[in-house]
Amino acid sequence: MADRLKETKKVTAIAKLNDVPTSPQKMRLMVKNIRGKEVNHALDILKYSNRESATRLSKLLRSAIANWEAKNEADRKQLDNGNVIIETIMVDEGRTLKRIRTAPQGRAARIRKRSNHVTIILGIKPEKKAEPAKETEKPATEVAAKVKEN
Repeated sequence: MADRLKETKKVTAIAKLNDVPTSPQKMRLMVKNIRGKEVNHALDILKYSNRESATRLSKLLRSAIANWEAKNEADRKQLDNGNVIIETIMVDEGRTLKRIRTAPQGRAARIRKRSNHVTIILGIKPEKKAEPAKETEKPATEVAAKVKEN
């Protein structure tokens, strides 16, 4: 079990971004677009997005790619071939700063300044296994003919 875990950690790369001063909901909108994609395609998606979270995510993704290259120096061609994908990307809630704003009739209203943590795990695209060929079904006319014979 431990050996298998060590082997998987050798081929995966992790990058984390903590205390990003945007709400997790806004960050998840961009994360949803790149989850499970190939890393070069994900960088292109982030490059042409107008959201502020896209620039932060692209910088984090580039860091994860650099971590993957450092761990897998022999397999750098897989990055060019498009075999490296975003296995997991998570957005967790960070701390919330609470501020006070004046409200009508002498009251105070709460302002919640949210933050988030983003974690990216890169891995190699799983190889497709060759499926065994299924037996083709016989046409209904052949089946009907055999039923009449019996």
